[in-house]
Amino acid sequence: MNLVLVILDSQRQDHVGAYGNDWIHTPHLDAFAAESVRFTRVYPESLPTLPVRRALHTITRTFPFRGHRPYKGDFVGAAGWGPIEEHKTTVSELLQQAGYRTAFITDTYHQFKPSKNFHRGFDEWVWIRGQETDPYRSGPPVSREQIAAHMPVPPEDDPRLAGFLRTYLRNNAYRMNEADYYPARVFSEASRWLWDNRDAERFFLVVDSFDPHEPWDPPEHYRRLYDPDDDVENIIQSLYGPMRGRLTPRQVKRLQANYAGEVTLVDRWFGYFMETLRTTGRLEDTVVGLVSDHGHNLGVEPCDKGLISKQGHPMTHAVADLVMMLRHPAGEAAGSACHALCYNFDLVSTMLSLAGIEPLPEMEGLDLWPAARQGGKGREYVSIGW
Repeated sequence: MNLVLVILDSQRQDHVGAYGNDWIHTPHLDAFAAESVRFTRVYPESLPTLPVRRALHTITRTFPFRGHRPYKGDFVGAAGWGPIEEHKTTVSELLQQAGYRTAFITDTYHQFKPSKNFHRGFDEWVWIRGQETDPYRSGPPVSREQIAAHMPVPPEDDPRLAGFLRTYLRNNAYRMNEADYYPARVFSEASRWLWDNRDAERFFLVVDSFDPHEPWDPPEHYRRLYDPDDDVENIIQSLYGPMRGRLTPRQVKRLQANYAGEVTLVDRWFGYFMETLRTTGRLEDTVVGLVSDHGHNLGVEPCDKGLISKQGHPMTHAVADLVMMLRHPAGEAAGSACHALCYNFDLVSTMLSLAGIEPLPEMEGLDLWPAARQGGKGREYVSIGW
């Protein structure tokens, strides 16, 4: 049995139709949910981006955070923000040793900073460049007017944000149409891999999309689904703090529309990838798991507590409640919901179990398939370290 793991960064649970949202456009995620088990009480074991992925790639806890230190070529980040340790065996290494062909396709650039080791154990890995402040391009120049169009204050009043936007806009100055946006590039590359590797007897493919992570700048037609007017600055970046006194209600509406548009953009290209799985015939012998790493507060009141941010305190459901679905190729438990309390890395353990792969003794995930099929409460408790 083949295994495909799809990771979506910053995907809020309450911004997916299958989880009860009645206005978001997520037809492909909703269709996937109809063919899958949908987990409703899923939480990250540790946050943010890199600690989550350390747990997903190794099925071991990242918390408690021991030996945290800065690494050359990266910011210090939150505790736990570091590489996969040398002594840990990754899921890709385990499956590679079991005869699987392994591949990793992602634009989550933090994993490729010096010393990080997240591509260990993959026969092929593709890093799609340019997200956020990835040092991808040194030109062309970006004008003050281009930067100001995305800021609630003049660039001179917030040089940190202005510098961030300058790098991001320069990295993406080449974009001409939807195919140039990151979700299209990530899922198209994953689709290309499926076609190129049709001869693989067994494969493990990880498709890790940094979107809908900020900056939230989908093609205009996606944003217009949620905000059709052009009477406000096009705010695309999180405040990482309270919104009161920093954004007007109109600017908040635009930011929320940009996030929703990004979700729909990701949904569209996830659907493209799933159709490739179907067309190549591999959907019939492949377990597909999908999980988000965390969400993001968007100023949705009152649940977001006045924040446009992700943070450890106060922890909010917008950040902590995850999207997680698992599709069995034989259609088992399709369209059902599992309310067992669990961690996101329990998904990877469950996928290994369905493939008949014995996890290593140090791997800490639960097999959720019995709970999904027969009911069960899952874990006694979960904790989230930030």
